[in-house]
Amino acid sequence: MSKLRIGILFGGRSGEHEVSLLSAASVLQAIDKEKYEVVPIGISKDGRWLTAADAGNLLQGKLVIEPRHLRAGDPELTPAAAVLARGEAVVVPPEPVRRQHGLVPFQSDSVAARRASDRAINVDVIFPVLHGTFGEDGTIQGLLELADIAYVGAGVLGSAAGMDKDIMKSLFLAAGLPIVKHVTILRSAGERDRKKTQKLIASKLKYPVFVKPANLGSSVGISKAHNRTELGPAIEEAARFDRKIVIEQGVGGKQNKAREIECAVLGNDEPVASIPGEIVPIKEFYDYRAKYLDEGSELIIPAKLSKAERKKVQDLALRAFKAVDCSGLARVDFLMDPRTRKIYLNEINTMPGFTAISMYPKLWAASGLDYPDLIDKLIQLGIERHQDKKKNQYSR
Repeated sequence: MSKLRIGILFGGRSGEHEVSLLSAASVLQAIDKEKYEVVPIGISKDGRWLTAADAGNLLQGKLVIEPRHLRAGDPELTPAAAVLARGEAVVVPPEPVRRQHGLVPFQSDSVAARRASDRAINVDVIFPVLHGTFGEDGTIQGLLELADIAYVGAGVLGSAAGMDKDIMKSLFLAAGLPIVKHVTILRSAGERDRKKTQKLIASKLKYPVFVKPANLGSSVGISKAHNRTELGPAIEEAARFDRKIVIEQGVGGKQNKAREIECAVLGNDEPVASIPGEIVPIKEFYDYRAKYLDEGSELIIPAKLSKAERKKVQDLALRAFKAVDCSGLARVDFLMDPRTRKIYLNEINTMPGFTAISMYPKLWAASGLDYPDLIDKLIQLGIERHQDKKKNQYSR
């Protein structure tokens, strides 16, 4: 029996490119190579797909690619453009020679198409260890759906909803889940009338507030504003990364810092939740530096919660997972007011950090599922979800 070919997809164009490399390196090291044939697939920061030695060099930070100055439609850019450049502008719906899964171009007699077919990536399952935009937001998932290939993690809707903090919060509210007060603004509105925007925020929220790009992860672009003076620069920082900006009221007020509780979820239609953990950041909040650069932040597993609080966190995590139509995996983050001990749902991450020492794998290890077995389970869930979709009828 031949091994399943698993494509580990990493890198990407987002601000979390480097985090993705760390996650992928851990997966590649831990995956059961007796059971799977592993194919590393890298995406450079400028969006180029890489395999074999180039993918390995990207992972090790050794990739050197000469810059290209091609425009969309240049013949060298795509086989389709090369065909049009020769005047072969006849569009005919392709009739596949044989049923084939994967990112495989249509076979034709054109030299460009034959060259493209040589670069085809043939795998059984894709494990997209991509974080942030162009990877965790439904874009890659849509490509894999079109290619009719099984993949690990949430589908197009779950990925997109889980990435957009504004849409995510709307779904949480509709599901009756407790979230913090927030305001969403557009970058264009802030640029057009800064004073009006700040006045709106002040009328809805109390300081301190957290200012976030709606579509990004790993705390990239997030700032804590303690007053109106700090609010403007915080909005400008978030606006560098997205057109939508979410401003959240800080839990605990000016005197107290919220406790940061996290819970891992695993499954498809019948997901299960891990024991919760807690992060005690070395900085004022768990920002990018505290997560990946500065030492001293503490991960406490299990979190110091009562039995009732632990059960509530797990229940809310499962409800959040279902509210955004998630599948495969997710890490659900909570904020607890240290005085009232009220628990607020903060956000869901559909492709959380996945190194062996990241919170998601560590929560499952503490719950009895070690890292290699977790990878195996996620691959099986991806196959299960793909097989379930095969039951759908798409034409009458």
